[in-house]
Amino acid sequence: MFSIGSLSQKTGVKVTTIRYYEQIGLIDPAIRTEGNQRRYSESELERLGFIRHARELGFSIEAIGKLIELNQLPDKVCAEANTIAYKQLVETQAKIASLKRLETELLRITKHCKGDGQISDCYVLSSLGDHGKCISNHGADESN
Repeated sequence: MFSIGSLSQKTGVKVTTIRYYEQIGLIDPAIRTEGNQRRYSESELERLGFIRHARELGFSIEAIGKLIELNQLPDKVCAEANTIAYKQLVETQAKIASLKRLETELLRITKHCKGDGQISDCYVLSSLGDHGKCISNHGADESN
């Protein structure tokens, strides 16, 4: 059995986050000692590791909840889990594309500004003030 502090240390998940996950049902409620201290089992340690890894991969709390439900049905076909992961992949690819547009624009802006002129002639500040100087819709979906 693990105290909440020990569980936090072993998983790298903050105590407040562990309490939150317990409150919303991602991990089972802790057993309480006579002194009302939380005690967690090995399964909660494993579950918390699963949650942390999924969060690091960008999965939403809702998606993680569904994946946890699916994980408890070992004989079920894994198509739904794959669909959830594929959706996360597509969202991640869209973010990467957006970040690449952002990088391109920042490179262009910084190349035009040598940093040795007057603020009144600063290309960086001028570009930030006039989105029309940008070569792409860098921070948003290109279809907007």
